[in-house]
Amino acid sequence: MKRNIFQASVWMALVLVGFLSACEDPFAFPEAGSLEDLTPPQADFSFEQNEANYLEFTFSNTSISATDYEWNFGDGTTSTEKSPSHEFAGVGSYTISLTASDKRGATSEVSETIVVEEPVVLFTPEILNPGFDIEGEDSYRDHWRNGDLGGVLQITSSPVHDGEKAAKFPSAGDRIAYQLIDVQPNKTYTVSFYYTMKESPAGSMTVAILAGDVTDPAAVESATLASVELTDQTDADTYVSGSVTFESGNNAKVAIFISNKDVETRIDTFEITEDE
Repeated sequence: MKRNIFQASVWMALVLVGFLSACEDPFAFPEAGSLEDLTPPQADFSFEQNEANYLEFTFSNTSISATDYEWNFGDGTTSTEKSPSHEFAGVGSYTISLTASDKRGATSEVSETIVVEEPVVLFTPEILNPGFDIEGEDSYRDHWRNGDLGGVLQITSSPVHDGEKAAKFPSAGDRIAYQLIDVQPNKTYTVSFYYTMKESPAGSMTVAILAGDVTDPAAVESATLASVELTDQTDADTYVSGSVTFESGNNAKVAIFISNKDVETRIDTFEITEDE
């Protein structure tokens, strides 16, 4: 009886050894992030260019069922971070590859070519309160004052070219309008507007573009990039168009400076455009 029990025990042990031998690793379990043979890794990613530094990209890893990652940025550098950032040496096309794997050794690879280039900066200069219609803190005069260069412009409601208000300059010539605006250096711009003049006596209005912020009357002439003298006195109630074209040079800011002499004038509806 004991011998039969012993023989049975030996036989069961041999069966267990054989079963264990048939398994590669019966006690190995999938680690976190790896699905047991049901879903293999699937590599995927997205990316975003840094607005402050166009050479730097942030890569977001969207792979599934993976625990390990290997990035190749196409410029000789690699990373094993899950979601790395990378700065390229210069502009060009780079093929980005991501290999995602799990602890069972299953892998998946995805590649995408990206173009690294300096973004085009779209810039449009703006004249604030261009038609003198905004009733701000300075009663329709907001953005048009410079007390160092002359008296405060007047505001009229008739005649106007557009909207409800326009700027008025008495014949004494002691009032000015002035606005500092942002531009891009080394560009050509045209400032356009509409104006009227009394029919007599003879006089003129001057619209000048000044380099930078000018506060000294003695510096106006040397700071003038371009100017136009306006003399049309055909009809005091009918606005006519005028314009002045200038090169910005190395200036990032210019000023519109308006003055008159010997005749009452009005001006309205300013616009600035970049010339091609």
